[in-house]
Amino acid sequence: MQSGGVRDGEVAAQVGRHPGGDELVDEGVRVADLAICVAKAVGGVIAGSPALLSEAAHSVADSLNEVFLLASVKRSRRPADRRHPFGYGKERYFWSLLAAVGIFVTGGCFSVLQGIEAFRAGGSESHEGYLIGFAVLFVALLAEGASLARAVLQVRGAAAAADHSVREEIRVGRDPALRTVLAEDSTACAGVLLAMAGMGLHMATGRMAYEASASILIGVLLVYVAYTLGKGARAQLIGEAADPEVQRGVRELLRRQPEIDSVTALLTMRLSPDSALLAASVDLTPGYDSETVEDAMVRIKEELQTRWPELDQVFLDVTDAAAARRATGRAR
Repeated sequence: MQSGGVRDGEVAAQVGRHPGGDELVDEGVRVADLAICVAKAVGGVIAGSPALLSEAAHSVADSLNEVFLLASVKRSRRPADRRHPFGYGKERYFWSLLAAVGIFVTGGCFSVLQGIEAFRAGGSESHEGYLIGFAVLFVALLAEGASLARAVLQVRGAAAAADHSVREEIRVGRDPALRTVLAEDSTACAGVLLAMAGMGLHMATGRMAYEASASILIGVLLVYVAYTLGKGARAQLIGEAADPEVQRGVRELLRRQPEIDSVTALLTMRLSPDSALLAASVDLTPGYDSETVEDAMVRIKEELQTRWPELDQVFLDVTDAAAARRATGRAR
């Protein structure tokens, strides 16, 4: 006997109920970001600055990724259908993986190549080019800093809701959009500071090596961020289990039920940031008729979903422990 399915006609894997990531992504595709991206590119061409051009590539990657994440939020909200009975929640993980690839190719690889080319070519910039570059980078730092502050506030809120630290939320956070936005904004601020430091040292010493090194460091930073985000998205796409605390709590709750003799198997899989599947195999204690067992399974399922709302797909496979032991004895 199994207990599961969609409650009260709701879809199996609705997503988009996490306001934090959604709000950040919805605000992410901003005209100001595109303007800063264009300003960095124009300033980098005028100044001939590899560090500023690397930052322009970084901004292009960020803008594309904001489009990817916005698409992930919109597409993941589609209701379940026959071809996708558990919904489209994993769309978020797929588009987050594409965002990581975009950061790696558009931002990281381009920045490293810019730095290497600058080392080979050498050269210098005019004083006006530096002034334009610093002005663009200062405005970009203000904009990226404000966006980072919003992301940090959202992460703190998500950590408080999950009752763990901010560091733990960043490490195991369930919403890939929120984690990606935080990583992008943090990297953007660090990249702007590196570009300003490289240009400043180049201006003070007249050596291109400083600015070329800054460009390479920006690229290495972006490659690392892309690898980290891609690794997390891969784990979620393959089928990541629910939080260990949830698994332990579910097992303990099942063991406390008088109708359940033992829990022989418990499997979970996250379907979206706020949706998970639970499949458990339990042995029944002897002495209960089928109607009592049926009522018990309904009660247990409701209790599980009340305590952990993300468990919107619960399947309980029940057996009779005494009967199983008798059958084993006869077989022996």
